[in-house]
Amino acid sequence: MFNQNKNHPLHHVVIVGGGFGGLYAAHHLRKAPVKVTLIDKRNFHLFQPLLYQVATGGLSPGDISSPLRAVVAPNKNTRVLMGEVTDVEPQQQQVILKDGELTYDTLIVATGVSHHYFGNDQWAQKAPGLKTIEDALEMRRRIFLAFEAAEKEADPEKRRAWLTFVIVGGGPTGVELAGAMAELAYTTLKHDFRHIDTSETKILLLEGMDRVLPPYQPELSTKAQASLEALGVTVQTKSLVTNIDDNTVTIRRRDRTEQVQAKTILWAAGMKASKMGKVISQATGAELDRAGRVIVKPDLSVPEHGNIFVIGDLANFPHQDENGKPLPGVAPVAMQEAKYVARLIEKQLRGETLPGFCYRDYGSLAVIGRHAAVVDLGFVKFAGFPAWLAWLFIHIFFLIEFDNKLLVLIQWGWNYFTRKRGARLITNQEVLPGQEVEDKNGQMPLKV
Repeated sequence: MFNQNKNHPLHHVVIVGGGFGGLYAAHHLRKAPVKVTLIDKRNFHLFQPLLYQVATGGLSPGDISSPLRAVVAPNKNTRVLMGEVTDVEPQQQQVILKDGELTYDTLIVATGVSHHYFGNDQWAQKAPGLKTIEDALEMRRRIFLAFEAAEKEADPEKRRAWLTFVIVGGGPTGVELAGAMAELAYTTLKHDFRHIDTSETKILLLEGMDRVLPPYQPELSTKAQASLEALGVTVQTKSLVTNIDDNTVTIRRRDRTEQVQAKTILWAAGMKASKMGKVISQATGAELDRAGRVIVKPDLSVPEHGNIFVIGDLANFPHQDENGKPLPGVAPVAMQEAKYVARLIEKQLRGETLPGFCYRDYGSLAVIGRHAAVVDLGFVKFAGFPAWLAWLFIHIFFLIEFDNKLLVLIQWGWNYFTRKRGARLITNQEVLPGQEVEDKNGQMPLKV
């Protein structure tokens, strides 16, 4: 148990969540006359935009993770607590943790989002999403285990099912995952097996809207789909998944229904707010949207509670769009919101204020594969090799620590010239040669 001294002379800012929003809020408060406590369930910051590369063996988890204590060590006014917040008491200005409580003067909540299966939570075990290191490692396990199982399978129909990969969701995550899967199957693994031809792999990308990358301009969506298809990915738009069961995906496409036999199904569609959204709502009366995000005021505070701020993916900020459309759940939004709230706290301590938050959209980008990406900077849109270079250097720039930047740059350079992926490890796998056991995630038994 620990309790914060309520008589501490410095204004105490408690930040819940060590993602982009929480970490950048702590960074921008590093010189402020405040005491900062950063709380997270994990002891590291995760660079989520590159999780798909861990899932496909291109990078290792440590390449895109940074220990929170090491990152904030230069901030002399900041401490890190590894813990889980279970409740908030606005009247007492306390956050309740599983192992204690903490008093705050200002609270910043930035706990992000998780997967959303649109009321079909039973699909989670059959089609893992991609939000955490564990998710990426589970995807990696399933992907490489599928090729290993296909190598041992004598039945052609069952072998085809092992070599069929269905990715649900054609947003940036789904597009990047599909492109990486295509490079893996058709290039990296091409000469690694003796009884299967990995070029026979089928990668099916499903999108419910009429085009992939719906938030992007139509011409970039068209180029992205063309690049995916050139890599060998089968793209199906206007396709809704209605059921996932027994290694079968049921798809409704326009007026007809079809079934696809696939042993590996990966989820990249939909999101819902972390449970902190509900906690904040119950504690403050704040309104939530359909995804469970907190609808915030123009200054990102919770209505009727000016010292509680919600930023990043957990916040629904509808004030900038004439139709009330919230800001996208991307890292630049969280980073700009963090900077704004940090500045606002400093202003308020001086008895001043700031105009409402305004997001500056510097553009969007998504990588599809080797030499293929799309970039929308607002004033200019482009695709192909220049877009791929822009994507590469922007992601290197925003990695948190220098050693991560260097390691990822070296790894990408090696992968580029050798076309190899060095982190192709199957972990958490209990099947040994000579055994026949059922996979714990419900897949068919493996026979050696």
